[in-house]
Amino acid sequence: MNVFSTCWNSRRHKDGGAMCDEIRELGFEYIEASHGLNLSMLPGLIKAVDAGRIKVAGVHNFCPAPIEVPGDAPDAYTFTSHRPETRERAMRLTQETLLTAARLGAKYVVLHMGNVELMTTARPTRELERLVRHAWVGSKEYACRKGELVRRRAKLAPLYYERAREALHTLAEKAAELNLVLGVEGRSHFEQVPGEWEMPRLLEEFAGNPHVRYWHDFGHIQRKHNLLLLNHDQYLRCLQPYLYGAHVNDVEWPSRDHRAPFQGGCVEFERLLPAYFTQEMPLTWELSSSVTAEQIRTARERWDSLVSTLPVGSAH
Repeated sequence: MNVFSTCWNSRRHKDGGAMCDEIRELGFEYIEASHGLNLSMLPGLIKAVDAGRIKVAGVHNFCPAPIEVPGDAPDAYTFTSHRPETRERAMRLTQETLLTAARLGAKYVVLHMGNVELMTTARPTRELERLVRHAWVGSKEYACRKGELVRRRAKLAPLYYERAREALHTLAEKAAELNLVLGVEGRSHFEQVPGEWEMPRLLEEFAGNPHVRYWHDFGHIQRKHNLLLLNHDQYLRCLQPYLYGAHVNDVEWPSRDHRAPFQGGCVEFERLLPAYFTQEMPLTWELSSSVTAEQIRTARERWDSLVSTLPVGSAH
């Protein structure tokens, strides 16, 4: 199922209905209400939904955006923060997002779970990306530095993983009440939680809970693939039993994501989609505002042809 994220155009509009109409003109029947959506946009969006002008497949936490935070800041509050008040605020905002999703008729909510806080100021992902841009990838020096960061993260991560895990258990109860699926998103940065080793363990714990599933992001995981932190194909294979849907975006080497598919990026959509996805799964285009409508329409032709070859099966 093709879905289009409002992150592409929400900042260009003051009215949620006009935002939806622009997306509808691109040929998308479903949207994902993204984390950059201001509270003032909701009335127009609700009106468009109630009038049948658009359908909401999903919502991305936090939605609406917290009024006290300027700009688009989905990670302004995290479940992993050292500050109890910050963790509490993250939970309250997420509860509000779940209620918004239910009101809009959405089926899923995408979640960012947090960070290994003691690594965020050092920005290890930025360091690895800088080394890759300078052609160090594959060198002994790159392997040694990556190994140092992996070992440091492994030592620090358990506390933050546990905080994210506890938050997810609490939120899963509310999601069940509202009949929503929580999509735990695969993230782009090495210091984010859950990491590539933690995600399978986390999802296995919720294997019997239909309200918690894995949400793939092609751009995020490709960025980690480019840094040799994982193998994109193997990662998807490991998480396929829990897979619910995905954010669709391509990556200009090595780390510029949220680009339109088939525009010279390095995500192998034609190999990965048929191997792991079905036509019923929400495939949500999450694109930068710098991507043009013409680029989207051009990519959509090839995309629709590819999606038509996918097997038919449940999104769950």
